[in-house]
Amino acid sequence: MKTMTCKQLGGACDMEFHANTFDDISDMSKQHGMEMFQKNDEPHLQAMHKMRELMQSPDSNTMQEWLKSKRAEFDALPENV
Repeated sequence: MKTMTCKQLGGACDMEFHANTFDDISDMSKQHGMEMFQKNDEPHLQAMHKMRELMQSPDSNTMQEWLKSKRAEFDALPENV
């Protein structure tokens, strides 16, 4: 199992997510983001705006490169002790 924070995944806080796969940790981050959106949490709303800009970048590879770098960051993390 590995750990990444909301900030590491493009978010706005230090909440930790623990999972065995990047896909699982990504899903946890998305769920957290939805909860923060529903609470109208301003720092998370700003982070979501930045992510939206990244997704709408004229360079269609921008988001894919970002995801690839985050997956590599997850893969390089040590297993939790």
